Amino acid sequence: MKTKTNINMNTRMLRAVIFLAVINLFASCTNDNMVSYYGEETNQPGKVTINAYSAVNDSLQIISNGKALEIGKDKKTAFTKKIDKEYDFVYYGDQTKTIEITNKVTKEVLHTYHFTAEKVKDTLSFFTKDGIWIDKITSIKTGVLSKPANSGYRFIFPNINKYSKSGYEGNIDGIIRKINGQLLGVAENINKDKFNPFIEFPFSSPPTILMELVKHGTTESYIPGQKIIVIMTMSVNKSKLIVLEEKSDASGIFTGVDGTLNLTDYFVFK
Repeated sequence: MKTKTNINMNTRMLRAVIFLAVINLFASCTNDNMVSYYGEETNQPGKVTINAYSAVNDSLQIISNGKALEIGKDKKTAFTKKIDKEYDFVYYGDQTKTIEITNKVTKEVLHTYHFTAEKVKDTLSFFTKDGIWIDKITSIKTGVLSKPANSGYRFIFPNINKYSKSGYEGNIDGIIRKINGQLLGVAENINKDKFNPFIEFPFSSPPTILMELVKHGTTESYIPGQKIIVIMTMSVNKSKLIVLEEKSDASGIFTGVDGTLNLTDYFVFK
């Protein structure tokens, strides 16, 4: 028959064995090859600066991971025209921060951006109007005038073929003349993705100039059988960023190309 003393001793020995087993198990799990079940997570502060302009008829919203961000001191969640705002947040590990620009009325997602902790301070910049989106505005450079009295230009054509359906997919040249027919220069390699190389020429009156749009390296219109002329106005000692736009009537029939939208009217370019 076991005595009470023997039972207590056996209990103490059992506890000691269990304690040593736990210590050995813990030691075996703290070697250099141990990986946390959740992985290594670091909380990294992030910042996105939004510098944009919307000429869309409806208000826009900035959606971050499903939530509409507040725009100004009045805590509105929609904006029109100019927005210049900084947003602070935290990256959790390798989590991606998603920002969507949406139309508040139609709920259409106009553009989506993704940010990661690889670049904790980043910039989101764009210009938009109905049917046009120009991205990375802050990275665009205006041309530097070689003389104070000159007029300078760079062009982009984001909605080419929207209404004309020309079928031409190559670059376009703009042959620029005064209204008396005098040739001022040729703006080469205009396309829908980025601004073309800078062109400048001396300012003179009257300031009206005519730019004929042709297939690159030719004098052939980019729209078969139709001469396309863009009417613009020179400005002395100014370098412009012109957005060319195909226009249409109420039925969607092509009516010509407009060249009055100048991004330097909306942003300050360094």
